[in-house]
Amino acid sequence: IEALSRGAASADLVEVSASGVRAIRENAELLGAGDELRVHRGDAMKFIEQLDPHAFDVAFADPPYGHGLAKAVAEHWLVVPFATVLGIEHASKEQMPEGDTRRYGDTAITFYRTGSPRSS
Repeated sequence: IEALSRGAASADLVEVSASGVRAIRENAELLGAGDELRVHRGDAMKFIEQLDPHAFDVAFADPPYGHGLAKAVAEHWLVVPFATVLGIEHASKEQMPEGDTRRYGDTAITFYRTGSPRSS
C-alpha cells in the first residue's frame, strides 16, 4: 500500500491468514487503493515458487522471524530472481546469503539485486 502511495503502478500482497487479508483490504479501501492492489491469500513461499524470473521490479518480504523463512526466500531468489530488487526483513542475528545487509537494532533488511555477483 505504501508503494502505491509513492507512485507504484501496482502492488501484490501475499498473506496467509484470513484476518490479515481482511485487514489489508479494509486499509486499502480506506486509503483509496483500487484495482492496482491485488491481495493473494496463501503461503508466500508457494507464491514465489510459481513466479518467473523478473516477474516483479521490486519485492519486499517480511516473514515471521525464527522460522528460517527469510533465508528460504533469499535462497529461492538466488535460483530464480523473481524481482530485480528484493528486500527481506529479518532478525539481525539471522544468517542470510550474501547481500547488502543493513542493521537496525534487532532487525535487519538484506537487499538483493540482479546483476550483482551472487545473482543469476
